[in-house]
Amino acid sequence: MSESGRNQGEEMERSETSEMPIECDFCHQAAPRVQRVALDGEYERLQTPHAVQYACLDCFEKKNRQRMGV
Repeated sequence: MSESGRNQGEEMERSETSEMPIECDFCHQAAPRVQRVALDGEYERLQTPHAVQYACLDCFEKKNRQRMGV
């Protein structure tokens, strides 16, 4: 794992706004920034049909640990 806490090959999409907070799709709290993992090794969410969901930093870290089995 790299210093940034991301695996090599992992791509994240982020959305930032200073005007209006974005709602986390998991905890439904307003967040200044949300993110999602789209690619990481065999984990692929660019071509696979699914509901796109964005997570606040806390929910992202929790989901990422679960996904990685940590």
